[in-house]
Amino acid sequence: MNLDGLNGFSIEVPSWAYGNSGTRFKVFTTKGVPRNPYEKISDAAEVNRLTGLAPRVSLHIPWDLVDDWSDLRRHAEDNGVSIGAVNSNLFQEDDYRLGSLCNPDPAVRRKAVDHHLQCLDVMRQTGSTDIKVWLPDGLNYPGQDSLRGRQERLAESLRAIYDALDPDQRMLLEYKLFEPAFYSMDIPDWGTSLLHCLALGEQATVVLDTGHHAPGTNIEFIVMQLLRQNRLGAFDFNSRFYADDDLIVGSADPFQLFRIMSEIVAAGAHRPESKVNFMLDQCHNIEEKIPGQIRSVLNVEQALAKALLIDQEALATAQRDGDVLGANAILMDAYETDVRAALADRREERGLPRDPVAAFLASGYAQKAATDRAGGTQASWGA
Repeated sequence: MNLDGLNGFSIEVPSWAYGNSGTRFKVFTTKGVPRNPYEKISDAAEVNRLTGLAPRVSLHIPWDLVDDWSDLRRHAEDNGVSIGAVNSNLFQEDDYRLGSLCNPDPAVRRKAVDHHLQCLDVMRQTGSTDIKVWLPDGLNYPGQDSLRGRQERLAESLRAIYDALDPDQRMLLEYKLFEPAFYSMDIPDWGTSLLHCLALGEQATVVLDTGHHAPGTNIEFIVMQLLRQNRLGAFDFNSRFYADDDLIVGSADPFQLFRIMSEIVAAGAHRPESKVNFMLDQCHNIEEKIPGQIRSVLNVEQALAKALLIDQEALATAQRDGDVLGANAILMDAYETDVRAALADRREERGLPRDPVAAFLASGYAQKAATDRAGGTQASWGA
């Protein structure tokens, strides 16, 4: 079983996944949860140490603000990881009640743009090259604001941020079908995000969050189309049963994850030179944080390994010949192949534990963290 295509593949993990999180009804607490960004990075580094798959950590501003960014960067490097994308926050300020980058008030729009300029400065100090923008702006009621006017304001605001990018920096522009607004979101779909990126320039690319689509949406089609345009900048991998559930990737529909990775492999986008940033965006509400992240990165690795087994030449032949069932069988043969033992062997050959989750549970890391981090304020979603 040739899994050489896994070489160089990596997944970025989010700092917020290691803090306490929950539903709108309750945030559940866990012993040993990080109290600051340094401890979040230490937990993320543990995921990388056990899997060899997660060498970058996404930050969120202002949740991860520190006094000395060079010191945080040094802490990450000392732990064998680096700072990944920097995420802005446009959804926790009273001023943003009617929107941020699309707000009718120019002073509020300026505040939102300035926040992104702050994020760019954080990127320069930490070595990050990606700023990820998720826009919560939208409308709850028809007539509440001008749909067209909001798009014009959005284009103007995005241009101000884009023009401040350094040559080695990218803007990753996310979209979401609904929530927090319910009548209309200002970037509701990949087409809207892509239109704004095309207008901005080559340094603007689309973020695809696997939970941000209507039920039944063919996500792998979107992946293919964005890859055709060289505008797929990043993934936010998670899983959902209903909406934006932010569950462990592959937990609800592992076959969908395989189909997505099949399109990635077909375009060679799993290779580092593609510059597609594979990231997790998850909140572990009831499960343990670090094992949840380990399971997530292993699920993506497993889906990629299966996609690499597709006989592309035979598949192309069957497709040309109109062999409907034959082509589908080639795909299904790869999906139904059990790659777990081969991946465990590969980990062992690289000096990694065959079972990273079991290795973590046996390491005593969680127990030590619970003791060392007693007292103080534990990090939670939004803090």
